[in-house]
Amino acid sequence: MSVINDEAGTVDPTVEPSRDGLMDVIWEQQRFHEHRRWSAVEFLGAVDTRSLGENDRTYVWNFGRAELTTKPGADRLARLSDSECRKWVGKDDVLASVLQACGTWSRYWNEEEAHHESVLTHLSRMLSCEPIRDDVVIRYREIFGDDDMLRTLFLLAISEINATVFYTSMASKVKDEGLRARALVDSGKYSPRSVLAVAHLFVRPGGELYGSARDRVEDRRHINWWDHLEFKGAERPDDHDRQRKLIFAFVEDVTSIAVNSAEEVEDRWLEMVG
Repeated sequence: MSVINDEAGTVDPTVEPSRDGLMDVIWEQQRFHEHRRWSAVEFLGAVDTRSLGENDRTYVWNFGRAELTTKPGADRLARLSDSECRKWVGKDDVLASVLQACGTWSRYWNEEEAHHESVLTHLSRMLSCEPIRDDVVIRYREIFGDDDMLRTLFLLAISEINATVFYTSMASKVKDEGLRARALVDSGKYSPRSVLAVAHLFVRPGGELYGSARDRVEDRRHINWWDHLEFKGAERPDDHDRQRKLIFAFVEDVTSIAVNSAEEVEDRWLEMVG
């Protein structure tokens, strides 16, 4: 049945459209995206900059810079999703559709993250914080090299977990008031070993979870935002216990492998490595 009213030439919202597989997923992505849209300009207009203290300024400056790295993540996801999709077309068409949906979602993720980046960096400028130089923007924009698709999704998801924990912790201190990885494992074409490898990278002693507070931070070609936070005397909004719990829960959600400590992550990963 057509959803177009022939007489008025308008869409009839009471008519359920046909189900078209991938296009149905893409419509749900658009619907969700529009539901969560918000105005960066209105948000900034509601901030009382006079009430923000020095610690608040430090948090805003740090996370404005950190958000510069999300565009490379979304761009990498778009490129890798498409190349992986093409690889499975004709061999596993359901998996190819899942991968294409991941790539399509990257455009909405990119737009949402643009709001975060723009709000925080512009607020930083309103507060007369240290300017973010052009060379820093260019360096933070460098796209990661290609990697296994499941490793990429899990790494991006953990990055979002870390950001969520930092932001909620930061929000409790200030004065002023994506990705579906499970389908890849279920397809049998991607090993849960990749998930455990990335989880171990973060939760191991001295791992990525501890960011710039580590004794030694690796020298990388690309920028991981958690390596470059500079709190300059402000209290660090870390909550490693919550971050670990969220990572362990996400490992189980994606792989059905229950882990409750960094040691268990390492053990299960090494079992798979053989």
